[in-house]
Amino acid sequence: MNLWKDKNWGPMLLKEIDKPFNSIEYLYEIKYDGIRAIIFANSKKIIIKTRNNVDITSNYPELQSIRNLVKENTIFDGEIVAFQNNLPSFSKLQERSHLKNKNKIKKMSEENPICFICFDILYKNKDLTNLKLTERKKILKKIKDNDVFIKNKSIDSKGIELFKEIKKVGLEGIVAKKKDSIYQINTRVNEWLKIKNYKKGKFYIGGYKENADSPVISLALGEMKKDKLFYVGNVSMAKKNSLYKKIKMLKISKLSTFHNYYNNELNYINPKLQCSVSYIERTKSNHLRQPIFKKSNS
Repeated sequence: MNLWKDKNWGPMLLKEIDKPFNSIEYLYEIKYDGIRAIIFANSKKIIIKTRNNVDITSNYPELQSIRNLVKENTIFDGEIVAFQNNLPSFSKLQERSHLKNKNKIKKMSEENPICFICFDILYKNKDLTNLKLTERKKILKKIKDNDVFIKNKSIDSKGIELFKEIKKVGLEGIVAKKKDSIYQINTRVNEWLKIKNYKKGKFYIGGYKENADSPVISLALGEMKKDKLFYVGNVSMAKKNSLYKKIKMLKISKLSTFHNYYNNELNYINPKLQCSVSYIERTKSNHLRQPIFKKSNS
């Protein structure tokens, strides 16, 4: 396991762009909603680390079966994913990732097993990071799948078509990777791109929190149900937006305007103003995941 000490094997990170595109210079893959992970494996042991170098090996005992797929020292890059009804479920994954008790972890690994969706190989008896992506893919292809180790499939050139297909089933997005890209450890690059399938919605602003020294303000959002405002989360907005002046003109209160939420740090306002927000999905508690402010609707 000395490979972990030889260098920091942090993952190569993607730049985000707004729209899919077609290009013969790129391979395209489904973007799975999970936890990015680097796995070091040989026939005796595996180590699993997050993109922030946190060891999470004990959280996912079912991934130990990857030992059966390799003999020599091997390093994989991929995503830990939980599935529900044949679709990735981040809430299901959270149920697993928050567990600390060994007995509960073992039980859930049997009842709610996760998968490692593998999309790259960085090492196989030698450092492969200076090889082109297409060459690394050829090496990865020779390793078999099993119940928890699944190689992510790539398609050539047709990013727009793949994005249309993932939108139909509500997946998180796609990634575009230059065929000749080498693997740049722990670096965000232009050769790998992510295009997310954001959902959109209009929400009422029920309160806000701000720091005088910050250029942004945090808006508390809600949606109306039977004349009651239900909290769905917070989103950041630049103070230079014209909506900021409208918000500051409203009378503030310490009494919550939300039917189901209170935070004593919020300045509550009459929910007259609305804004449009894009987001990845709703959580079990109906909160917005990865919300992004788009525009004012007031």
